[in-house]
Amino acid sequence: MRLDCGRCVLRPWRAGDEASLVRHANDREIWQNLRDQFPYPYTSADAESWVGFALGQPSATNLAIEVESEAVGGVSLRLHDDVERVTAEIGYWLGKAFWNRGVMTAAVRGMTQYGFEQFALTRIYAVPFAANTASHRVLEKAGYAREGVLRRSAVKDGRVTDQVLFAIIDRDLAARVGR
Repeated sequence: MRLDCGRCVLRPWRAGDEASLVRHANDREIWQNLRDQFPYPYTSADAESWVGFALGQPSATNLAIEVESEAVGGVSLRLHDDVERVTAEIGYWLGKAFWNRGVMTAAVRGMTQYGFEQFALTRIYAVPFAANTASHRVLEKAGYAREGVLRRSAVKDGRVTDQVLFAIIDRDLAARVGR
């Protein structure tokens, strides 16, 4: 599976991505904008563990962002179940060397389209930290709407912070592509 997004390719993680993963993920500035399950410092053991985990998943919901034949970031969908089985949370990160090039917006657009098509979703959402305005811009450019602020909803690096809820629904996407 390969999704060509123009500025990048989305593909499954694979053995051999570990060195690139460490090189791009081992950055405190990236870590500060992600969930605590994303480690810092990011070690070779972390990369091996992640690639092994991703390879063992039954469906491709954790994809590498590839630029110039190298894995430089990741994008994932966390599928929900029960009454929220038509909903997923999107998460993503990108190595700093590739910031401000439209790569992340292309990757979010690609993963969003893929999520709606492959998993019969009706809603995909994200909850970036309030201070992460670059992520807010990515989501808005990818067609997500700001729905509200989750006040004092998260703790990162010892500080309580707000998160901003962004979402896109299947009908938004269909209207955008003229369906």
